[in-house]
Amino acid sequence: MSRRPHTVALRQAWRALTRRSEPTGPRDERGQSMVEFILIVPVAAMLLMIMLEFGLAFNHRLTVGYASREGARIGAALAHGGAQNCTVPDPANVDQQIIAAVQRILKSPGSPIVMSDVSSVRIYRADAAGNQIGSLVNVWTQTLGSGPDLDPGPGVDRLDFSQASVGWAACGRRNGFQNGNDPDSIGVQVIYTYRLTTPLRAVADLFGTAGVSSTFAMPDQTIMALNPTQ
Repeated sequence: MSRRPHTVALRQAWRALTRRSEPTGPRDERGQSMVEFILIVPVAAMLLMIMLEFGLAFNHRLTVGYASREGARIGAALAHGGAQNCTVPDPANVDQQIIAAVQRILKSPGSPIVMSDVSSVRIYRADAAGNQIGSLVNVWTQTLGSGPDLDPGPGVDRLDFSQASVGWAACGRRNGFQNGNDPDSIGVQVIYTYRLTTPLRAVADLFGTAGVSSTFAMPDQTIMALNPTQ
């Protein structure tokens, strides 16, 4: 019995459609690989930039922390500078020495810190929890190259900070056990702003209106008790 013509035609058409839908081999695989590459590369590049930015930010944070510790160490060692009275707030220039110690770390060889991004350094009396006590704080603000001269002789070695306010006179700092009171604790805080340095900065600026910022506040503070009088 012979097959009907229309049945044969339908089967031939089905086989033709089936052949078209089957993979054509290596060419399709190459196209698929290209699509996967296009999708993966931006994600991998973003992750790489995030890791790099984190490493850079961590290096900045370590340097700022080291600077605050060095300033607090000098402040604890000098205490009131041997002042016998408070006819002047800081006769031994203790605070200048604290600021100079902070600045030496921030500007040391290999330091990643951008000095123009250090807005201020705060020297304050701290309580047992490390918090500032009242208004007992001296604020030094950034004045690049126009601060006090540490070398009053022929040479000029100016600080990059100038004193903006005095709330805790160095001459009145207590570094011994007096009337049952413990020595004062000094706090040194460095106020620094970190700016993204990788291409993530451009991405952050692009989406700035959505609350994404390319700058981050990165303050650090160290608290130390003043060294007792020998």
